[in-house]
Amino acid sequence: MQKCYRLTNGKLVEVPEGDGAVTVFINPTEAEKRYCVDNLKIDEHTFTSALDPDELSRVEFEPEHVAIIYSRPRIRTSQDQFVFRGGSVGAFAFKERLVLVAADDVPLFDSVPLTRVNSNLTLLLKLILGAVVHFRDHLKSISMISDDLQREINTAMENRHLIYLFTLEKSLVYYLNFIHSNSTLLERMRNSAARIGFTKDELEILDDIVIENSQCMKQAEIFSNIIASLMDARASIVGNNLNVIMRKLMLITIAIMTPSLVVALFSMNVALPFQSEWGPAFFLIVGLAAISATATLLLWGRRKT
Repeated sequence: MQKCYRLTNGKLVEVPEGDGAVTVFINPTEAEKRYCVDNLKIDEHTFTSALDPDELSRVEFEPEHVAIIYSRPRIRTSQDQFVFRGGSVGAFAFKERLVLVAADDVPLFDSVPLTRVNSNLTLLLKLILGAVVHFRDHLKSISMISDDLQREINTAMENRHLIYLFTLEKSLVYYLNFIHSNSTLLERMRNSAARIGFTKDELEILDDIVIENSQCMKQAEIFSNIIASLMDARASIVGNNLNVIMRKLMLITIAIMTPSLVVALFSMNVALPFQSEWGPAFFLIVGLAAISATATLLLWGRRKT
């Protein structure tokens, strides 16, 4: 799918195909791929790498353009549940044109307000900033989900919530890899600012992105360490909750066994005491069973204290 945009008065406006200086290819077809490779002279390997969700962020310099691949989170769906995934976006900056390539229909222009955008390179920096902001928002979501799972684990007796927590920890490891990869990309872009053609204002934006990405990476490291360090303790909580339930069930079993023993003794094929002298001997047996159960519970309560 192809979309075209134009920068008008510092804002991005969608225009018909072929009229815009910014072209976005979402899950490009083979014909669109051949157009980019043959007509725009984009390296085929780099173009394919931009569609690989596990591709590391990097910048490459070609004779007619600069190729930049950066990582960003994927949009979460109801099927993902506790899984957070990432993907890659390819940006090919020509002198008068910017080509963006993504494998999924990600909201490239929704993460940050696109105002005062006067050049394609400024737009590219804003898009990378949007990816950093998107990562930061996902980290907040992971933190809130982790807190909810912790409360569930405090009373849980099954491994389901622990598995969810393991999934969050795995997502954080992937996110750390993506954010660190973007950090390497930003450092390379700052060192090659003159070669890329950044202006003074664009360098200031790039410095802000470096700071935001560094804070985001530090936050991801803290969340990952917290979840990993407390995982064994949470597993012990689940085991302890199960032991408490088993102890209660054992108490119930013992409380039932003592009156059962009394009833069993009097239910043998022999004459019952007081059967001939006293009519309601049945109620005597029931009373003895109740007394034995009560005595068991009282003795167990004193043992706990």
